[in-house]
Amino acid sequence: MQTFVSHLRPFVARLTPSRGVAIAMLLGPIAGAMLAFGAVSAEETKDANVVTIDNFTFTAPELTVAVGTTVKWINHDDIPHNVINKENAFRSKALDTDDSYSFTFASAGTYAYFCGLHPQMQGKIIVK
Repeated sequence: MQTFVSHLRPFVARLTPSRGVAIAMLLGPIAGAMLAFGAVSAEETKDANVVTIDNFTFTAPELTVAVGTTVKWINHDDIPHNVINKENAFRSKALDTDDSYSFTFASAGTYAYFCGLHPQMQGKIIVK
């Protein structure tokens, strides 16, 4: 039996990871998760001025931005929607699935809007 074990010792030694490899194997998933969360945070920051249209709802229904900010609406619904300001400051064409519309707010104020095809859908942009 001891002869068999002595024959396996060199093989097992090659399969045993070094300390550095073992640490990398343990910390790799943690580092990957931290990078992934960083990517999500960067994505959220990048999309801070985006209003999505989904399930007959504007999300976020109310958005506060600074003067000079461009807001982008993206339709993720399976049917067309549009974006119309009640005071006619902006008006999009009908947006098909995954189409978008952007508008830059040059002056402060409150801009109420709705979907002209589905008037129960309403939102508000507050520009400071």
